Amino acid sequence: MKKFLLQRLLQLIPVLIIMTFIVFSLVYVAGDPVALMLPEEATTEDVARMQESLGLNEPFYKQYAIFLGNAVQGDFGESYRYNQDAMSIVLERLPATFELAIASMIFATLIAIPMGIWSATRRNTFIDLFITGGSVLGKAMPNFWLGIMFILILAVNTQIFPVSGRGTIMHVILPAFTLGTAVAAEMTRLTRSNMIEILQQDYVRTAKAKGIANGFVVYKHSFRNALIPVITIMALQTSTLVGGAIVTEQVFAWPGIGQLLVQAVNARDMAIVQAAVFIIALLVIGINLIADILYRLLDPRIKY
Repeated sequence: MKKFLLQRLLQLIPVLIIMTFIVFSLVYVAGDPVALMLPEEATTEDVARMQESLGLNEPFYKQYAIFLGNAVQGDFGESYRYNQDAMSIVLERLPATFELAIASMIFATLIAIPMGIWSATRRNTFIDLFITGGSVLGKAMPNFWLGIMFILILAVNTQIFPVSGRGTIMHVILPAFTLGTAVAAEMTRLTRSNMIEILQQDYVRTAKAKGIANGFVVYKHSFRNALIPVITIMALQTSTLVGGAIVTEQVFAWPGIGQLLVQAVNARDMAIVQAAVFIIALLVIGINLIADILYRLLDPRIKY
């Protein structure tokens, strides 16, 4: 296991270098960074002073080396909008995004796995048709539309939940449902197809022929073997949760990284944009690493 972990950590080094290069290039993709920061009436001397203070008169490779050294220390510069360190502002918003992502994944898992198993064990029945149709519908609905519908029906008309904001458990329910619905639909379909495949294996039929209770066969012999692809999709859907959180946080005015990122892009605050993209990429890489470790724990035969 130690060798496996070491190999996976070493494989992350080139990924991190490429990721930092992409984050560094964001400033230039958006246009001249000095023109973005200075007002239109800035003089040539102002532009030259700004370029020198930011090190933009250095060669590109040297600028990247300086950026890489600062990024390792968590230094992405100062936000001109907030006049504070960009990384500290992003980290302040991180708990809100974590809270929403975890709540969404819990909602998706609690819905998807029982529904997937139930649909597989009731194959070609009305229950199977209902769950499969619901999964297709859940996957097809865009989360910004779903969020607006939740707000209109459950917050504005019936006033069961608050319209927006963060603070109590009632605030997180609608955003979590909005963000987790598509993930739940995808996981339900995958759990169903994997369970159907496993239930047709010879060892499952043998267990049933021995008179073992059907529930024990399903949950003890079948579910664990069907779990590895489900973990795969959970890891892959993490990036969907982070990406979808940008839209969902805007709809519900949820004070997370997604909302901060949208505001920073609109204000052309590239220090915040770089720090937020860097943190989001690190989260995705870290969760994929955790998924790889879980694969190995569930099935030691897996090698890379």
